[in-house]
Amino acid sequence: MDLKETMKTLCAACGPTGFEGAVSQTALELVKPLCDEAWIDKKGNVVGVRRCGKTNARKVLITAHLDEIGLLVSGIEDGFLRFTKVGGVDPRMLPDRELTILTDPPLFGVVAALPPHVMSEEDKEKTIPIEDLRIDIGCSQKKAEKLVPVGTPISFRKDNYSLGEYYYCGTSLDDRSCFASCMLAMEILKDRPLDCDLYILGAVGEEIHSDGAITAGYGLDPDYCIVVDVCQAKTTDGGPTNKDVELGKGPTIAIGANCQPHISQHLIDLAAKHRIPVQPSAYPGSTATDAWPMQIASRGFEMSLLSLPMRYMHTPIEVIDMRDVQALGEMIALAVAEPCKEVYTC
Repeated sequence: MDLKETMKTLCAACGPTGFEGAVSQTALELVKPLCDEAWIDKKGNVVGVRRCGKTNARKVLITAHLDEIGLLVSGIEDGFLRFTKVGGVDPRMLPDRELTILTDPPLFGVVAALPPHVMSEEDKEKTIPIEDLRIDIGCSQKKAEKLVPVGTPISFRKDNYSLGEYYYCGTSLDDRSCFASCMLAMEILKDRPLDCDLYILGAVGEEIHSDGAITAGYGLDPDYCIVVDVCQAKTTDGGPTNKDVELGKGPTIAIGANCQPHISQHLIDLAAKHRIPVQPSAYPGSTATDAWPMQIASRGFEMSLLSLPMRYMHTPIEVIDMRDVQALGEMIALAVAEPCKEVYTC
């Protein structure tokens, strides 16, 4: 599998939370060759399964979410679009931003911004509230009203590229880079006999409420689930929440209330055994991922959280290290192929 090409294909599809149709269809076509059966469920999740053919086999689920942060048209004023955010969008990075308005066909737009020549010194130090920002689509009021209905979703303009020798930068890498790692794990395990039915899930709705993961948790009811998401990596201005995780040093293994400690330790031991670089990471409470609400879906099930270090999360210039993406896929495969005995026995 060409990881970069897979990520590029996934990230090229627009899919703000609640409007994931295009990326779900893209992901479905990508996972079909790796599965015995694949489908899109009623919520919009992409589900694939590789069955082992054994009676009463345990179910193992690996999952990453497909939705992305975005915007939503809330009104039109003098031909400019008013909008609100979908998910955790930071208003500071919006002025001058290039956007795709998801009409049919899509429209190009830019977030209007005052040039510094006409700004007061006081205004230069302020973040513009999102309710005061507008999107310029080059239209009159009448034409804008005809082309862009209220409620139209908006995606950040797509652009993904290599950055230096190992890094990869662009939009929607949260969390489609992790879905690519899940696909890599499926490829690694493709010809390996397993004692479990292995499911892969491309979940929708994570950036708002994890509703896709929750419904899939109830619907699939796995015995063991491995949630895969991004985590904050150290930057030059790194604060206390991200100073211990670095790009290029491997995926993180969550330790804390959201994951059974003995399984987390088993994964750490597996990584050492197979010489895969990992970074243990402490989570005393919520992990702010699908793992948190999913852990108690249905009857509850064993849970692991593996994360991909990322810089500049929730921006159109998210940065990851391709070595970490590869190691993450290998780690997921090991977690399935050499499970903790409390999960299931191969």
